[in-house]
Amino acid sequence: MNFCNRYRVAPGSKIELHGINPDDTNGIEDRAAVEARMAELHGRLGELQTKLYAERQRAVLVCLQGMDSAGKDGVIRHVFSAMNPMGCRVTSFKQPTAQEQTHDFLWRYHAVTPEKGWVGIFNRSHYESAVVESVQKLIDQETCQKRYTQIDDFERMLTGAGTTILKFFLHISKGEQLARFKARLDDPMKRWKISEADYRQREVWHEHMAAYGSAISQTSTAHAPWHVIPSNHKWFRDLALGEILVSALEELAISDPKPTVDIEAIRRRYHEAERAAKNEGKK
Repeated sequence: MNFCNRYRVAPGSKIELHGINPDDTNGIEDRAAVEARMAELHGRLGELQTKLYAERQRAVLVCLQGMDSAGKDGVIRHVFSAMNPMGCRVTSFKQPTAQEQTHDFLWRYHAVTPEKGWVGIFNRSHYESAVVESVQKLIDQETCQKRYTQIDDFERMLTGAGTTILKFFLHISKGEQLARFKARLDDPMKRWKISEADYRQREVWHEHMAAYGSAISQTSTAHAPWHVIPSNHKWFRDLALGEILVSALEELAISDPKPTVDIEAIRRRYHEAERAAKNEGKK
């Protein structure tokens, strides 16, 4: 199954999120097979990340966007947990601090882009500064359009420097969001996630969908593609994103890590140490 082609937004295409089914599972029903495949993907992700880290020539930046409760935290927990924390960094973006507001809007994002060898995950991203701020009327449409242009320049610069960018919009329905809000109310371990803002944003749901659709249409490029992932079913969300991530890392064709020492010389030293240890044991 080529999830990349199915859910990638082609450059120049115009999408409307209300026309994309968030319940889509691409006809997959065998949950046991999905669990087995996820285990395979986890193993492959760990292997590919090790190669990326050892090579230290390229980086990967994953941007996760979606409405509240779309599953950004869940994806990080269930998909990226396969990666070694040494070489993988998650950054969550909240309301800009006073210091961040004194800089251009991209400053705080650029400061934490992944260095070569690392995978960086943005839990919310630079798109918040265009999409959300435009819906909240913090910026006008002219400023919003300028930011899309600046974002494209920013992403083009990163890819030119060796960073692979993957952008995912986790697409859920308004009804599914409300069901997840109820789960938070019912589970004491999830109540810390509840905020008044969650419900205020529901009042402008359609405005958010239109704004995200416009942003994705304008900024899905060959060098930094968007993927719209149906996310009403958490298991399918994780499967689709995992498949796309593995495929993107495999396309980098990273060579097996090369040793930094003379292996034969080290092998001889090992055998010498092994013989010495045996002689010590005989005394």
